[in-house]
Amino acid sequence: MSQHLHHEMKMYGEIKLYAGSGSPELAQKIADYLGQQISPREVIQFPNENIFIKLKSSARGQDVYIIQATSSPVHYNLMELLIMIQTIRLDSAARITAVVPYLCYGRSDKKDQPRVPITARLVADMIEIAGADRYMTFDPHAGQIQGFFSIPGDVLTASHMVSDYIKRNLLKQMKDPVVVATDLGFAKKGRNYALDMDLPISFIEKRRTGNDAKAEALTLIGDVNDRDVIIVDDEVDTGGSIAQAVNVVRENGACDIYLAFIHPLFSRDAAERLAVLPIKQIITTDTVSIPPEKMKPLEGRITILSISSMLGEVIRRAHEGRSVGEMFNE
Repeated sequence: MSQHLHHEMKMYGEIKLYAGSGSPELAQKIADYLGQQISPREVIQFPNENIFIKLKSSARGQDVYIIQATSSPVHYNLMELLIMIQTIRLDSAARITAVVPYLCYGRSDKKDQPRVPITARLVADMIEIAGADRYMTFDPHAGQIQGFFSIPGDVLTASHMVSDYIKRNLLKQMKDPVVVATDLGFAKKGRNYALDMDLPISFIEKRRTGNDAKAEALTLIGDVNDRDVIIVDDEVDTGGSIAQAVNVVRENGACDIYLAFIHPLFSRDAAERLAVLPIKQIITTDTVSIPPEKMKPLEGRITILSISSMLGEVIRRAHEGRSVGEMFNE
């Protein structure tokens, strides 16, 4: 080990992991990968909905990683993350990294109409002001969100993991497969999936009609007739866009349909909506924890790939001052 690397590790102390209420299972898997324990803390929500956090051991001088997705309940999980960051900052941690597998408000990334906020920028500011020195996240909805942070971070993608799973386990049984991106905004990321799997790509052109979650799918660009289809997206929220995409490719002659996406948000009745679609299999990840009641309608047709090993290795490399890009041949 070089003298500089040894100095960096001593300066930041040891790895110390904290789990937020939004990601307890993922945090435990990361801890198991690293051979670490989850550091104990007490989280209390008072009757007035205020959150109180107390650490059960000192974080002074340590290299701290707080693992917390900001999925539902969004505002509770976000505030818990911010309060935990500040609590650990006030306990004199040497460095604090906010590990946020799913970052909320990713769709509010620009002023695309008059008198609206850029809430993704606000969330980034709050994480910094709370006291985070670094951040880690997976597959943000818009790439420019990286520019909202002034602190360094690791913006990771689980798309390679999803593509590798499909190549190893599904491609050989598919009939003339084609990747389909759910909208033109996902075209670049959709092409990455297609390149990883060496497949052609088609696109669904759609147009949002208001400020709610509904959208109208209009046109399929490309050929899916008599072919198996892999529909790709970054997240599934209510399931409306995916349902429209399934209907469009089915109307255009698709055979078996597979869904692949990173963040399984599954708001409202999304799981039930997916369960009745004519799809063969769903491939997603554990950036967001799926409650058992939402898993039940999808049993037998959903595969959840864990990001824990990848994230654990990124944490290890960040702690040791080693390149993360080398993991991906970058």
